[in-house]
Amino acid sequence: MNLALAFAAAAEKHGTKTAIFWGEDHYSYELLLTESRRLGNHLRNALGVKAGDRVGIWLKNCPEFVPALFGIFMAGGVVAPINNFLKPAEVNYILADAGIDLLITDGSTTEAWPEMSAARPSLKFLIAEQFANLQETRLLPIGDTADYQSALLDLAVLIYTSGTTGRPKGAMLSHGNLLANVESCRVVLSAIDADRFVVLLPMFHSFMLTVGVLLPLIVGGSLVIVKSLHPPKNVILEILHHQATILPAIPQFFRALANAQLPPRQPLRICISGGAPLPGEILREFNQKVPHVPLIEGYGLSEASPVVSVNPVRGPWKAGSIGVPIPGVEVTIQDTAGRILPVGQTGEVCVRGANVMQGYWNQPEETAQVMRNGWLLTGDVGHCDTDGYFYITDRKKDMLLVNGINVYPREIEEAIYQFPGIKEAAVIGVRDERRGEQPLAYVALNTDPPVLDEHALLQFLRHRLADYKVPRRVILLPALPRNSTGKILKTALREMADSQILR
Repeated sequence: MNLALAFAAAAEKHGTKTAIFWGEDHYSYELLLTESRRLGNHLRNALGVKAGDRVGIWLKNCPEFVPALFGIFMAGGVVAPINNFLKPAEVNYILADAGIDLLITDGSTTEAWPEMSAARPSLKFLIAEQFANLQETRLLPIGDTADYQSALLDLAVLIYTSGTTGRPKGAMLSHGNLLANVESCRVVLSAIDADRFVVLLPMFHSFMLTVGVLLPLIVGGSLVIVKSLHPPKNVILEILHHQATILPAIPQFFRALANAQLPPRQPLRICISGGAPLPGEILREFNQKVPHVPLIEGYGLSEASPVVSVNPVRGPWKAGSIGVPIPGVEVTIQDTAGRILPVGQTGEVCVRGANVMQGYWNQPEETAQVMRNGWLLTGDVGHCDTDGYFYITDRKKDMLLVNGINVYPREIEEAIYQFPGIKEAAVIGVRDERRGEQPLAYVALNTDPPVLDEHALLQFLRHRLADYKVPRRVILLPALPRNSTGKILKTALREMADSQILR
């Protein structure tokens, strides 16, 4: 079994059923399978793609993403999904690092081709809009080993980390890694072929690729690809029109969705928050305004295919917790020596299971830094409670040392979110000659006009936090910098702090 065969089996079973809703257009399983197999043959026979060759997908969310994905698998190739918000120079780095000579993209990128071709003369482009016009060659039967060569241990996806610090690294995910994660997610979400998944996050992102694309298409469900996210009412209309049942998204979207007044009578049965920590205030606000739909927080990282844990669908749910490990995945809290820490103690979150990557592409030293005795070191700091629920305190690299005491920015951010009018909050550390580091907060407001009473906010925090945790200053921005998947870019905030006279 591999991803190509898993999709083909679902497509054969469900035939004319709609697999993708794209506005008023419907794409059946039958059509997607035919396009995938035609593309796979074209890649192999006309473009010379061989088993193990890396092929890039540089597309916005669109139906063509699916045949591109499975067509590459059917040709025996390795999919490299590329962030469609990147500039040509950033894409060129990934192409060179992964050794990609074929890029599937769309017509909107043609202006970037000369710059990319100059940097990589061997690069060829294939336009997704032309899939339907490819010459149809003989389509081999399902299960023919000459057609689908990949095995469970073979590399399937080379997904590049967001690169918030340093150069992005390619996490190597096998067919077995992804199939294991899909099956675990199917179990915890009780996903069935009647489910319709809302696709509004970028399909190139690991969270959406596994939960929003592979999972529904392997269980025989459907994708509702949202064309426009703004205003949020558009998403609600798509959900209602296509009777979507599962909504994976990032935290700030759920605040917008709550404020958009989702009607009580609607088809959603579950909302899943991932991609970034879910602030407790956003969870409380959503639960108050949308009490009829559970919002559960999960946790994962690209290196784990990506889902690691989730709050149980049927509860109990614990605010601020990333829940319990999904089936087939182990999670422990370890110290720097690799000792597993007891309940309640803080250390690094470590993951083990069939979903854990094979390593970083061509980076054995980087791989060795994050793999220890079979455990993936996530770089996240957290603890476990007596019920087996895990909590992420912060990123290991974001932890501050104030007078030799560990300070976790997320604890401060959670307190800031409780102050009226706060839309976004992020805390970083700035150097201090006497204390080592001091917290510095950046916020954005949802008030009009956006006027911040910094003194009132700091007084508010002093009643809730130890003095050494209270930020030295609070700086108001129109919006906090984020990457394409919604993560706040603390590196950009640190650069901003370095350029300002703060000390």
